Amino acid sequence: MARILVVEDEPALREFLRRALTKRGDNVAIAGHGGEAMLKLRDGRYDLMLTDIAMPEMDGIELALKAAQDFPAVRLLLMTGYTDEKRRAEALEHLVNKVLMKPFSMTELFAAIDAAMDKPMAEAAPGQGARSA
Repeated sequence: MARILVVEDEPALREFLRRALTKRGDNVAIAGHGGEAMLKLRDGRYDLMLTDIAMPEMDGIELALKAAQDFPAVRLLLMTGYTDEKRRAEALEHLVNKVLMKPFSMTELFAAIDAAMDKPMAEAAPGQGARSA
């Protein structure tokens, strides 16, 4: 399955997502904030990053912008419980595969991951290709 980086500042939700995705068969790493996520992206290869939007240090939108620039092959899914943040994130539709509204079901999450992973890299987000050295 996919190599996924989950970025969520709430420990219980972060661990729940890690366990659910691991049980599904995905290879999952976790990070508690955007700075930690950028370090993990630099140290590993991921197919997809699932990140919360509302986080300390670096919000998920800033993280998505940096990840898209530095790691263009990584597909991006955002999650939020706030309508205003969802609207902000929708402006990134050219970079982000989907914005999930919390609470979401595992069926919704798995479908969003599968849809993102099923797209050829050229369609995952425009301009994405192999990571530059």
